[in-house]
Amino acid sequence: MVKDLKTKNRLNMLGLVETKKHVVTRFNVARLWGCNSVSWEYVAFDGASGVLLKNNFNCAFFLVYGAHVREEKLVVWEELSYVAGLCQVLCCFMGDFNEIVHIEERKGAGSLTVAAEEFKSWIQDMHLVDLPLNDRKYTWFRGCSCIWIDRVMVSLEWVEEFPKTRLRGRPRGLSDHCPLIVEDTKMRDGPRPFRSLDSWFTHEGFLRMVKEEWKGLGEINFTDKLKALTAPLGRWHKVNFGNMDTKILQFDEEIKKLDDKVSSGVYDGTVEGRRKALVTCCKGWYV
Repeated sequence: MVKDLKTKNRLNMLGLVETKKHVVTRFNVARLWGCNSVSWEYVAFDGASGVLLKNNFNCAFFLVYGAHVREEKLVVWEELSYVAGLCQVLCCFMGDFNEIVHIEERKGAGSLTVAAEEFKSWIQDMHLVDLPLNDRKYTWFRGCSCIWIDRVMVSLEWVEEFPKTRLRGRPRGLSDHCPLIVEDTKMRDGPRPFRSLDSWFTHEGFLRMVKEEWKGLGEINFTDKLKALTAPLGRWHKVNFGNMDTKILQFDEEIKKLDDKVSSGVYDGTVEGRRKALVTCCKGWYV
């Protein structure tokens, strides 16, 4: 979340990389976002890395899916430099860069590859600040492999404009990657938005309950009705789905504990078997 300090506007963005989907439709976007009144872009994977640029409030956001081959990586860095030079505004680069900057970012690495050194030089030449991730050591896990390849980098001017910007990691759930959240710590205030869960709509009694509660609220304005609906929705959720959030949170935490063990060098068949079992159980609750 980013706020323009002059206009007091807020910008919410969600970037998804490596979704395994051949086509993304407005229906897919609406389900992710919660409504269809949102601008969106889709860059297809065609054998090379895709770069997505959105410019708003004098800021440029680059959603990056880095290449795997050194020669292709050099092309991506060059393209990003070129487009950023055209924008001449505050820049934020985020995504899966498929490259590390420091040896300790890849478990078991003894030295940096030539591609890693070139990536490090590109960051320095672009005068970018690599936002630190303090709540986890790696962002990608597969078997005993652990790497920090997902990152967010911003221009120096960005840090001057938004000095409270920070990076947080979230539980990876069923994915190999940990989601990253960029936020301004000053954005904590304000009213809580009205939220609903997709799972509610799978319950045969949900819509009937909402209609009855809505009618019982009488002739008050729409916003007040939503506020008043929060309490009965909470009670209904507790009765029908009360343990769902807790179960998912418990599975996420257990998976993270295993990731921490692997990060510390503890890996065997028992750890991997436990992780697969947790992912299977967690998947059921996510669905």
